[in-house]
Amino acid sequence: MKIINDENLTIRKVAPLIGKRQLSPVELTKALLARIERLQPALNAFITITSDLALKQARQAEREITKGRYRGALHGIPITLKDLFYTAGIRTTAGSKILRNFVPTENAIVVERMREAGAILLGKTNLHEFAFGATNVNPHYGPVHNPWDLDRISGGSSGGSAAAVSAGLCLASLGTDTGGSIRLPAAACGVVGLKPTFGLIPTNGVIPLSFTLDHVGPLCRCVEDAALMLGV
Repeated sequence: MKIINDENLTIRKVAPLIGKRQLSPVELTKALLARIERLQPALNAFITITSDLALKQARQAEREITKGRYRGALHGIPITLKDLFYTAGIRTTAGSKILRNFVPTENAIVVERMREAGAILLGKTNLHEFAFGATNVNPHYGPVHNPWDLDRISGGSSGGSAAAVSAGLCLASLGTDTGGSIRLPAAACGVVGLKPTFGLIPTNGVIPLSFTLDHVGPLCRCVEDAALMLGV
């Protein structure tokens, strides 16, 4: 389907097609994984790519939707997560060498909510080490490059998430913001980033920078997509 090759895909465009079984989550996921494979070397937006899991989740979503069990707007939608969120069985590095082999046994609350909504996980995105910085120049996993100009920074600390959304490697991503870490990379990469009201979204299972200042929020290609993510 032609729409799969559209680098400006949004949840708003894709969700109705998936819900009506006019677009396969499997084919969409395969197309995005191929795009990641092609552009990751230049952008360095990811720390971990979960190809096998993504395809497994996409097949499950397709089976459920075929049987009439459509869960809503995020069902079958491929997303990414800043590598600060606990993901059961998948390493969570916080962009640090110290945690390069840390594999949580449970999901962060927001990750579990994304899973329950039927979202597909493509991978964990690069970030400024321990989310403490505005450039996303990471000494351990390399800098994230801005999709609009590879010689420029992506902004941080959710730079990998912003770059992945901007370059069309995923339809949305979850990031965190303590002192600008969603808003700065969203502005630098030309996407929508929302820092919600403190306490609106739980931070349980998110490696903290500041317990009283951390916020979880979406990075998306349009405001409506951010609203859909926030709703879940």
